[in-house]
Amino acid sequence: MRDLRLWFSPSRMLAEGTTPDYRFSLANERTFLAWIRTALALVGAGLAVDQFLPDLHAPLRTAVALTAVGLGTACALRAVHHWVRCERAMRRGEPLPVTRFPAVLAVALFALSCAVIVTIVVSGP
Repeated sequence: MRDLRLWFSPSRMLAEGTTPDYRFSLANERTFLAWIRTALALVGAGLAVDQFLPDLHAPLRTAVALTAVGLGTACALRAVHHWVRCERAMRRGEPLPVTRFPAVLAVALFALSCAVIVTIVVSGP
């Protein structure tokens, strides 16, 4: 819960430890922006599947679209949470936090891609 308050209160972040070298904070911000781009791409992919694949069986199309949008949503939330945790760790001189999220995201995208491939092969022209 404490991390969530730091999302919206920059002054609380300043109260954490000492200011790190600005290059590290900027690198942390670039990583955050990369995750946000990934989130936007996933949301866009979900919308594209829903709008541009009308021939795909409707329940499957909806499931693929919702999964992609859901992964994008999770990615965006994880991006800000990880940014705050890393910034706080740098300010405190602690090791950067580790996360399983990239592996979970990769496995989820792999499973989603396999499902789409199987559907395309089974559906045929």
